Order: sequence, then C-alpha cells, then structure tokens
Amino acid sequence: MTLRTQPEAGHAAAAGNTEFISFAIGNDQYGVDIMAVREIKGWSEITHLPKQPEYVRGVLNLRGVIVPIVDLRCRFGQGVTEATPLHVVIIVQIDQQLVGLLADRVLDIVSFDSAKVQPVPRTASNAEVEFLSGLVTIENAMIALINLGNLFTSKLDTAEAASMVAA
Repeated sequence: MTLRTQPEAGHAAAAGNTEFISFAIGNDQYGVDIMAVREIKGWSEITHLPKQPEYVRGVLNLRGVIVPIVDLRCRFGQGVTEATPLHVVIIVQIDQQLVGLLADRVLDIVSFDSAKVQPVPRTASNAEVEFLSGLVTIENAMIALINLGNLFTSKLDTAEAASMVAA
C-alpha cells in the first residue's frame, strides 16, 4: 500500500468519509483518526523513567516537548516490542497531551464511510477490546480502530500521563 497525497485526502474528507492512518503491530492492522496524528517519526532512543507501567517505554524530547511513548504491543497484552530503527512512533494528540505510539510500521491513509465500521465483538474478556472503537474491512484487510481516549483508562489516565511528563 502507498500513502496518498494530501489533495486526495482532502477530497475524501469533503466527500464525508472518515480518514485513519493504518499501521501494523505484528500481523495485525490498526488505525487512528488522522485528525489526532501530529507527526510520524522513526524510532530513536528514549529516556526511561522509573516506576512507570511496562507499556510506557519512556519519554522523547520532541522539539522541546516531552512526549511519553506507549508500546502498543505491550499495552494490548502481546509482550514488549524489541524496537529497532525500522519501527515508527506515531505522535498523536489525546486531549491536550502529545503521546507517541510505538508501532512496527505505517501502512496507509485509509478513507471509508463511517457507516461501514462494525462493533467490536464482546465475546472474550480481552484487554485489547476496551481500546478499540470498531472494526472496518478495507480491501480484504480488517483494521481495528483505536479509541485513543481509552488507552489510559485502566492503568494510566491522561492526567497521570501529564503529571508523568511534568515530573
């Protein structure tokens, strides 16, 4: 898949479609609302902080702003990512806080009718389900849409993330 250019993305938004950045964690595809994405950058060394949840890898200084980095693989209960220069950090804004999401790779900008989003089946007590807002199938690939507001609800809320950065 290739990333589309901005004029096409703007045209799709004008047509009433929802746009997400899709990315991979292992063989799974996820998406975050493009309007929350501020930047995508390659993995670089971060500063580890003591007494943080395992999924908070540390912080990154992004042009003077301290940004906590969340390992999505770990947050979804799939183990810690062995980050390499091939991994990416997707910088998103959650409320007033910038947060970096560690992922394996960015795949595409996807545009779809929001009516095509299916609910997440609640058949298991999988911790990953609480972080998802829905599922959408595009070109025979299922993309799990992340609810950014719920990434911090159980172990670390956004107020704690802000205080972590202020400390």
